[in-house]
Amino acid sequence: MAAAGQRQEVAEAIDRHVATHFGPVAFVLHEIASHLVGVHVYVVGPSAERPYQTLVTSGMSERPMTVPDGHGISPYAELMLCLPADWPLTQAALHDERTGWPVRVLKQVARLPHEYGTWIGEWHSVPNGDPALPYAPGAPFAGAVITPMLNVRPEARTIDVADGTRITLLALVPLHPAEVMLKVSQGTDALIAALDRGGVSELLDPTRPSLV
Repeated sequence: MAAAGQRQEVAEAIDRHVATHFGPVAFVLHEIASHLVGVHVYVVGPSAERPYQTLVTSGMSERPMTVPDGHGISPYAELMLCLPADWPLTQAALHDERTGWPVRVLKQVARLPHEYGTWIGEWHSVPNGDPALPYAPGAPFAGAVITPMLNVRPEARTIDVADGTRITLLALVPLHPAEVMLKVSQGTDALIAALDRGGVSELLDPTRPSLV
């Protein structure tokens, strides 16, 4: 089924939020055709305050996620991650598995709750298959965990739409295979402790070693 067009007021709210909290959008990686929801990716270039590229999805929140009763969280979410200032985002780079995988993973995870009638929230992990395999040749990461953003002011974590809708903006943090297994075997607290020890945030360090 083709994705419905994004509601204008939602798109405008995300536009304003990105500009306010991350900076002017350098360009948008548009999704021309998609099923369920069309996930576009806003790219904010490096600045003195944020010397890296910030990528934010727009489209995941077009439909509510299926959040179980009693969780008390918004059924609307978008995702983000940050890439080094020199990470290539040209069309050629996006079509190269070695450099295009972060954008591909953002879009895949943004569509996941709508494809499977589920939801994604803080500290949910998403392995890349079973068994989890690297996202691309030479990439050490084989899964991701959804976390709160760290390198932002608290008000950046929620996008408010004029109609009263509240969208939670969450970070996507790639994980090594052993880190994916740590969460499965020892739980969320063990993974949080490991990531804290390593100073891991929403800024991707493509060369960081496994913390397990």
